[in-house]
Formats: sequence, C-alpha cells, structure tokens
Amino acid sequence: MPDSNDWKKVEQHFVFNNSAEPKSLDSGVISGLLEFRLIECMFEGLVSMDPETLVPRPGIANKWNISKDGLTYTFYLRKNAKWSNGRTVTAHDFYKSWIRILDGSIAAPYNYQLFYIVGAEDFSKAKNKSSFDMKKIGVNVIDDFTLEVKLKNPTAYFLDIVAFPTLYAVPLETVKAYGDKWILPENIVTNGPFHLQKWDRRQKIVMVKSKTYWDAKYVKLEKITALAIERVETAYKKFLNKGMHWQPSVPESKIDEVKKLPEYYQTDTLATSFYRFNCKKAPFDKAEVRRAFAMATDRKTLAKHVLHDIPTPANWFCPPAAGYIHVKGLDYNPAKARKILKDAGVITKGLAVEITFNTSETHKLIAEFISKNWENNLGVKVILKNMEWKTYLSNMTSMNYEVMRGGWYGDYNDPNTFFDMWTEGNGNNRTGWVNKKYDTLLFASQKETDKAKRMILFQQMEIILIKEELPILPLFIPANKGLLSEQVNGYYHNIFGFHPLKYIWLEKE
Repeated sequence: MPDSNDWKKVEQHFVFNNSAEPKSLDSGVISGLLEFRLIECMFEGLVSMDPETLVPRPGIANKWNISKDGLTYTFYLRKNAKWSNGRTVTAHDFYKSWIRILDGSIAAPYNYQLFYIVGAEDFSKAKNKSSFDMKKIGVNVIDDFTLEVKLKNPTAYFLDIVAFPTLYAVPLETVKAYGDKWILPENIVTNGPFHLQKWDRRQKIVMVKSKTYWDAKYVKLEKITALAIERVETAYKKFLNKGMHWQPSVPESKIDEVKKLPEYYQTDTLATSFYRFNCKKAPFDKAEVRRAFAMATDRKTLAKHVLHDIPTPANWFCPPAAGYIHVKGLDYNPAKARKILKDAGVITKGLAVEITFNTSETHKLIAEFISKNWENNLGVKVILKNMEWKTYLSNMTSMNYEVMRGGWYGDYNDPNTFFDMWTEGNGNNRTGWVNKKYDTLLFASQKETDKAKRMILFQQMEIILIKEELPILPLFIPANKGLLSEQVNGYYHNIFGFHPLKYIWLEKE
C-alpha cells in the first residue's frame, strides 16, 4: 500500500502488453498465461494468492477450515461478494461452475485440477453422466455461503489449486443466455476487481475498476489497457516512448542494450521450455526417432549464443519445485543420433519435418537454430511454420503439427504440476503419447505422503519422459525478463510470474 496520497495525483491507468489476442476470457477453457493475466483481473476464486509470498489468502471466501486428516476443506464465503450485475456470489456458483468443468460441456484442458476431489474424476470420465449419482462427488453446498470439499487423499497444495483460474466461478445464467458470446463487453458479468469495458480484436482489451467488487476500496487502478502487440520490437519501441508501463518480454537482438535500462528486470522462474512431438505422426511415432532428434539438439549453444546465456540449458523437464532434484537427460551427441536413426531404419534423405511456433522473435530464433541443428546433424529438411496465438493454440489442441513449441509455468510449487499433464487424456498433454507405467507412477505419487518417496516416484517418471520415451524435447529453464516502468508500485517478482493488478498502483516519475 502507498505510504502517502501522492498516487492520487497520478492518472491510475495501467498499460501493458499482453503479447497477443487472447483465445477466450472464459476461465474454463483457457490454458495460456496471457489469458490468465486477464482472467485474474476480472474474476476471483474462493482463494487468492499473496503477490509477494505466494501464500494462499482469502478471496471470495474470507476463511476456511481444514480437517485434521487433511481430507475435508470447508470454505466460508463473504456475504458482501457481488457479481457486477449486483447479484450475490454464492457457494452454488462455485459448485455449478466446477461441475461445468467436469461434465464435458466445454473442452476444459484443466479439468484434472478437480480430480483431487472425491468422485470428480469418476464423474468426468463417466459415459452416461445423466445417470451418475451426483452425491458421490465430494462437493457439498451446506448453505449459500458455505462450501464443503472432500478430497481423495491429503493434498498439501490444494489451496493453491483452488486459487487457480480454472476453479473460479463463472456466471452460469449469463453463459446460458449468451453462449460463447457471454464474454463480450456488452454481456459479461464478473466478480473481480476489474470489469471488461472494451475489446478491440487484435488491438487491446480495456478494463475498468469494478464498482461491485467486495474489496473495491483497496483497488487503486481505475483503468487497465492490455495491448495485443505480437512483435516484441514494436512493443519495445512503444515502451521506450512511454506508451506502456509493463512489457513482459524483450527483443533478443537488443538484449545488451536492454540490460542497461533501469526498467529491465530478470528473475528466476518455476517454468520450463520444450518442444512437443506429435507421437501420432511419422516419423515421431517412434520413441527412438524422438530420442535421436533430442540428441541432435545443441541446447548449450542455443542458451549461450542465441539466448545470450540467460536461460539454463536443460535436458531435463522439471525445475526445482519444492526442492525436487531433476534426472539427467540425453546429452548432445549427433553421431549417436545418426546411428539411432540408421538402426531404426529411418532414411533421412528427403525427409522433411515441420516446427510450429507462435509469433515471437525469440521463438523464431530458437526454431531457426534447432532447424540448422537437425539439418546439419541428421540431414533432414526442416520447415518453419509461424502462427498467431489463437491459431497456434487451435493447432496444438487438434494436434495439427509435427513438432511444436511448448512452455509450462508451474501452477503451484510442487513437481506434480509438471508431471500430471502427461497422463492419458489430460487436456494439456496434446502429444498423443500414452504410457501406462508413467500414469501408474503419477497416481502413486499423489497418494504418497512421504516426501522423499514422492520425489523418487517423480524421478522415475522423468526418466520415462526425457530418457526413454521423449514425447517432448526439453530445451531450457527460462528466466522471467522484461521492462517495468519505475512508476509501478505493488509489483513483486516471484517464481510464478504472478502479478495480480489488484495490488498495483502508479506513482509520479
């Protein structure tokens, strides 16, 4: 909070670049960081996260109780929490919204975040949901302001999951009335600190301070403009000309120049960058081919000379979440890669493969470098396909690709958030890869309460993921880097890149 009232003399209009047109503003169907930034402005869950410590704190629920055995969570909702149409937010809203995530009526990529709850996974996977006994699902509305949740196993990070946007409530009466168009400015109903005012497609999204938000007195910003500038060079110039307050990426070609700016920041992050292989398409339907392409990729040179020694080259997948120690993956070895392909009977002469990535100077540079690796080391032809964000997401979901750029920010500080996405049927898998042994290990880890034993199970999964099967090609552990105006206050650097704008305000330069 500001120490004085000087901030009142400054126009509280925060402008930042969100890098692309969002896929949606429906918390149930999104999976990208740029969508989450917007959702967190307009909606709030039962639980929020402290922007500095990342400790769960009250949101729509002002308190909660956890049973001694860690299996039952009881949330008590604020009676002054309102939707933007004036209606009170109730426990029924959360119950119905969670059922919507599970019932298959929308393609919810994060439906598995609810599988910790008794009966939730059974309902989600039931072929005949109309005959399913809903009492078997461990979510009970005690009254309008009390929600009881029963878990299958003790889950230390469950509050973090409740704070995740997938578990936010949506105004289902509005969804029913307008269908997919419920998220448009003229229709949308929100319950967060800001409300959608304007949406200029491919240009900007404008939000204004909500008059009905329960904690409106705390919120300092009056207006937020989220730009959709895909070209980082263009965004960089706009930032230098004081056309925005936050640019969460920087042009790789100007990194030496950028680092000298007082607004530049670079911090550690709980994230990983990788390529997906389409395991349903030849030649990547064979594990030995995926291993060969991994061993033909020079991550160290990529990180040092292309990415200016900022990220950590990684032949592993999971960063040190909650103290996890990663497994060493496959080293760069072009000669061995060629031998693997030869032994597998793969003829590389005349073979063409495609790398798909979303519009970004950095993604383009990475793809160009890796394509040269594969062409020089394996003798294949590589075709680069650049797509705007929504098209890229659509092609990933439909698995219309051969090799595709991927990235993952941890949803909470536990290895599980990096490993559970690769199980069969998971909405974030999107590789076509299935491994029963891997799934069994994951489920065992979710029941295991001994931390040391859990970590061993995760390591066993990582061996399958990055040494044996390789549905993905790990590349590096990225750093958060960007530009932040010195006017901005209430912004805390953290490993999740979590920066809720509710807590931000502007001061004089």
